[in-house]
Formats: sequence, C-alpha cells, structure tokens
Amino acid sequence: MLRQKLEECQAKISDLGALPNTELITKYMSYSSKNLFKELEKANSNIKRYGHVNKKALDQFISFSEQKEKLVSRKQELDRGHQKIEELMNVLEQRKCDAILFTFKQVSMYFTQVFSKLVPGGFAQLVMKSAGGEESATPNVGDEDNIDNYSGVMIKVSFAGQGSEMREMNQLSGGQKSLVALGLIFAIQKCDPAPFYLFDEIDQALDPQHRKAVADMIHEMSDHAQFITTTFRPELLFNAHKFYGVKFRNKVSHVECVTRDVAYDFVEDDTTHG
Repeated sequence: MLRQKLEECQAKISDLGALPNTELITKYMSYSSKNLFKELEKANSNIKRYGHVNKKALDQFISFSEQKEKLVSRKQELDRGHQKIEELMNVLEQRKCDAILFTFKQVSMYFTQVFSKLVPGGFAQLVMKSAGGEESATPNVGDEDNIDNYSGVMIKVSFAGQGSEMREMNQLSGGQKSLVALGLIFAIQKCDPAPFYLFDEIDQALDPQHRKAVADMIHEMSDHAQFITTTFRPELLFNAHKFYGVKFRNKVSHVECVTRDVAYDFVEDDTTHG
C-alpha cells in the first residue's frame, strides 16, 4: 500500500516538471501565504502573455525539416537528370550534324559524277548556303559552328565545263532543269536506293543526245532498282526489258503487254504524226 502511494506521488511530482533548485525553495519558504499567492498570480499573469505561442511549433519544425531534406535530395536528383539529358541532347545534336554533313557530301559527290555522265564535259555541284549568304561546297561543322547556321542547299551547274560560268536553277531552260533534277535523283538513289522508280515522260524536254544519256544511266542503275517509265521517244526503249502499251478505247484506257517492235512502231508513229 505504501509503495503504491509512493509511486503515485512520484508520478505527480514528475508531471509537475523539474523541481526548483534549493535557493528558490529557501527563498519562498520565508514568504507568507499572502505573498505566495501574489507571486503565483504574477507568474500566472506572465504565463498568459505566452498563450498565443504555437505549442506544436517544435513538432512542425522537425516535420518541415524532414520535408526540406527530402526536397533538397529530390532537387539534386533532378539536377543530375537534367545534366544527363543535356549531355544526351549534345550527343544527338552532334550526330545529327555529322549525319547531315555525311549525306550532303555523299550526294554532292555522286551528283557531280552523275551529271558528268548525263552531260559530257559538264560540271555540277551542290553548295550549302549559310544564313549570312556565304556558300560552301565542302562545309565543316566544328564545336563552335552549328549545322543550323546553314539556311539551305543550292545547285550550281555548267553545261560547258568546270572552267566556265556556273549557273543556278533559275537561269536554266526547261530541258536543262530536267537533266539537273534527274541527276539529283540518281545521286540520291546511289546514297539511299529505293526499290523502284516511276518516271512520267522525263525525256519530253530533252534532245536525242541527252535522252540517250538518261537511258544509259537508267540501264546502268537498273541492276539495283526497278525503273518504270512512260515515254513517246525511242531512246528509253533500247535497253528496256518489258513494254506495255496504253490505248484509249470506248472512253476506257486499256493496258497490254507488247513486243519491242510494236513499241518502236508506236513511238515512231507518234513522233512522225505528233
């Protein structure tokens, strides 16, 4: 029983908090009851002045500190991710520039070769034009330069040889433009071949010499791709493997396979009466 009361008293003392030191006990022992009540009222009055203080401030401070640490850690993680993304973007940008330059140089090289076959003695080249108006046939993009600084690609040709004046597309005739366009198509085909090509009267504006050159080029490249052409001229028929005639009967188009001789007769008749 006594032990139980002792434990209860110790629990009550513990709830009251820390006991004052010996000096304070000695000081207030000499006070009368009236003075003690005055001191108690004064202490209660002082305590009331702190009634607006947030009693959960410490818990909130600890909670917010933990949240801050998590946010700082998350920010550092995002910063590392951002840095990795920027590094990847730089690598991809460099690869893009390298791919564009490689493709440009390949197409330009083949374009010059193909054009010299289509136009014996002629010369053509692709030129990359910068935003400032400068032109370069062999651009090099370094760390301080960027492919985006170039505004486009120009075509310059000469039908009289490399030493003569180079002309742009808007200075060419219809037949010359057709030859340049075909040369560019064939150059691209050498870089990135397609399975087949469909040409509709590509030789219409060409003279016999250039029609034969185009026919020879198609025959040369037919080992790697299939070419389907429509024509009213005999040059493209010489190396062809299959011939189809298109006739218009009773307001309906009919397509039928014909022999080489029939195809020649058709185009010669059209040339004679065209």
